[in-house]
Amino acid sequence: MHRIVHRISTVLVGLTLMSLVAFRFVSDDDFLKRLLARFQDYNQQRPVEKVYVHTDRDAYLTGETIWMKGYIINGNTHYIDTISRVLYVDLIDLTARRVRQRVQLRATNSFAPGQLALPDSLASGTYMLQGYTNYMRNFPEAYFFTKTLTILRADDTGTTAKSAVSGKQNRLDVQFLPEGGQLIEGVETRVAFKAVNSSGQSQTVQGFVLNTRNDTIVGLTSTHLGMGFFTLNPEVGQRYTAFVRQADGTLTPYQLPAANVQGVTMQVDNVSNNVNIRVYLRHNKTSVDPAATMTLLAQTRGQVVQIAKVPLAKKGAMVQLPKAEFPEGIAQLTLFDETNKPVSERLVFINKNQQINIALSPDKPSYKNRDKVELTITTTNAEGKPVATNLSLATVDARLAPEVDSNSASIVSHLLLSSDLTGVIEQPGYYFDPSHKDRWQQLDLLLMTQGWRRFAWSDVLADSIPRVKYHVERGLSLTGRVVRPNQKSIGSKVKLTFVVSRQDSTRDFLTGDTDDFGNFGAYDLDFTDTTTVLIQGVKGKANRDLVITLDQLLTPTVTITRVPYNPLEFRRDELAEFIKRTKEYQEIERQIRRNGEVLLQSVTVKAKKYQERDSRTIYGTPDATVKFDQMNTAGRLTILDVIQGRIAGVQVTGNGMNARVQIRGAANFSGPIEPLFVLDGMPMDLQGIMGISVQDVDRVDVLKGASAAIYGSRGGGGVISILTKRGSPNYDLTKEAALGTLLAKLPGYAPIREFYAPRYDTKKPEHVRPDYRTTLYWAPLIQTNADGKATISFFTSDAKTELRVRAEGITMSGMPGMSRGVLRVE
Repeated sequence: MHRIVHRISTVLVGLTLMSLVAFRFVSDDDFLKRLLARFQDYNQQRPVEKVYVHTDRDAYLTGETIWMKGYIINGNTHYIDTISRVLYVDLIDLTARRVRQRVQLRATNSFAPGQLALPDSLASGTYMLQGYTNYMRNFPEAYFFTKTLTILRADDTGTTAKSAVSGKQNRLDVQFLPEGGQLIEGVETRVAFKAVNSSGQSQTVQGFVLNTRNDTIVGLTSTHLGMGFFTLNPEVGQRYTAFVRQADGTLTPYQLPAANVQGVTMQVDNVSNNVNIRVYLRHNKTSVDPAATMTLLAQTRGQVVQIAKVPLAKKGAMVQLPKAEFPEGIAQLTLFDETNKPVSERLVFINKNQQINIALSPDKPSYKNRDKVELTITTTNAEGKPVATNLSLATVDARLAPEVDSNSASIVSHLLLSSDLTGVIEQPGYYFDPSHKDRWQQLDLLLMTQGWRRFAWSDVLADSIPRVKYHVERGLSLTGRVVRPNQKSIGSKVKLTFVVSRQDSTRDFLTGDTDDFGNFGAYDLDFTDTTTVLIQGVKGKANRDLVITLDQLLTPTVTITRVPYNPLEFRRDELAEFIKRTKEYQEIERQIRRNGEVLLQSVTVKAKKYQERDSRTIYGTPDATVKFDQMNTAGRLTILDVIQGRIAGVQVTGNGMNARVQIRGAANFSGPIEPLFVLDGMPMDLQGIMGISVQDVDRVDVLKGASAAIYGSRGGGGVISILTKRGSPNYDLTKEAALGTLLAKLPGYAPIREFYAPRYDTKKPEHVRPDYRTTLYWAPLIQTNADGKATISFFTSDAKTELRVRAEGITMSGMPGMSRGVLRVE
């Protein structure tokens, strides 16, 4: 942070020398010091994460699989160095407003490949794919990754899927947004507007603005995706109404925001000059302290880039902000008035041309059916130098998989634009396609109409920063609460035992306490697929006064903050072809699975019975064992009470919670050595062992001398190994459905399946079937080397068509890239 502060100071000095009359930097400005300190603290305590999910296509048939790769990115730097290791992906039914499916993907080095199998029970319609981390839940859901998908059924006969956002094309929604946020009487201001129909799609509009006297003040015409702007100089005592022509030709009135009597406006020119951002400030305040100043702060993703102090002595001023000082992406300009209140804001986009170029080079100009494709991928920076990049790539039949539009979202548009804005951004790829010569002008217009609220300045400048409620997950979590049957708090801590039983018969045994309010959490867990979890609380007699709830069992709430307009439609012949070919491919997949099943004939094996070794023990036969039963545990409070006097050479002194234990002969020059306690294979301290109920223990093994050497120096004092009933891989957890316990089956990480792509250079029985796959190839983890090179290969299908190839990826330093290509199959 010291480097950033130094750079800010340098910029301020430069501004002062450049505009001695208009600007003044006060080095001992208390507000400026507080503002910088609080903003730094806020961003350190509340850093940002971003998520992007690349899917193989936009339309699916029930029974198919959505192939995906998640990217978790540091939201402040865009580096691939985030801490979160769990990515949640929800499939939301927009009609029912319910989460139909959820998967948890394991993120390694910020990349989370996976898949989502679509059940046959899903209804046709428009669905939303939503991706986020647990930590991102501390911020508005508007910053979650979202993408609309079309899901069809094999019995569909229509030409398009039902859309949850469809409706009659009735009254347009037109918003009028003064630049900087407000209209001021007697001060000329630009007013941007945006028009969308009831489906959320932009609408070209025309109209005019009248004042209270019904005088025509200015005309208005949208220039791009329903957006445009006009200039207005509000008169004293006048209100303004815009009349916009609807689709049926009628004019509809829309009230413009009322003008404030006094204030300041901010107009930004980020288009005409390639070197500087020009910020024009105007005010109409009459009673002004000659020494009063305003503060203009420019920041990008939590990094303060430049600050200017602007005196109020003159009615107008211009600030020039060098673009070279800004990182690439969206910058926020905030103006604080002479009372240090934020009064005006404006977003601008800084283009540094720091995206990577991805070249897709096929080995042939065209291909035949079932022909091998060799594709060379080259990744370079803007200077043409190679750069190592991690990519995901999908190849689809363009005829069977129509694209929403060529300007759809990509990792580039999401990372640099959409992830920092609220609301729907239509055709975000438009602004990053060099073929659109007007893209920077239209992007500047977009930022005049789009919302941005990653934080509120009131939170930044408050005495306390809002606490983070949802923690960063480096593994899976189990969180919940223990309450009384009447849902009231118990008022003190409760001891909990967790048993996580995996499908491979391995188990984790955990213990811990709730806080005084009954809240608990077990973190950094690692299990895959459906797993059985048992939680038991110990409090009071027979635990009758405990009710355990688990957050992971709660039905997730759905708050749909933005639904991108989804105009994806099939023609009737396209829909029939897509359904037919997809059903054929699903049958091929089923046949392949059947071919992989091997039926073994009955055989008789004569051998000694194999005693399965307990995975919790790394030792062989212990020196002594105490089996816990109703007889020797009756009336005993702790494990040490039970083993006291039952094992030769094991000396227990004291009783109850004050008991201590020593194995004879375990000593060195410093005196006796305490034994190592191991609970179900995990080392524990004596305090933790004393909290284990004797009714939960199966047996205790004791290792002495050389037997304990397997534990190294930790076993110098001998080893006392406690093996619980629940920790055994053969124990039936369903027996535990009792008061004070919770038994549930929870999903773990989604197991990663390999994408099936037939290779026709080797003959297989299933190759006799026709091949009309929609997705021909999916590769989620392609890594180009230091020379920026990688090569992949796959085979074409039986269709004479065009194959659409799309590659997306990012470098370790956060430079994103996207590329499209087309392969002809003749």
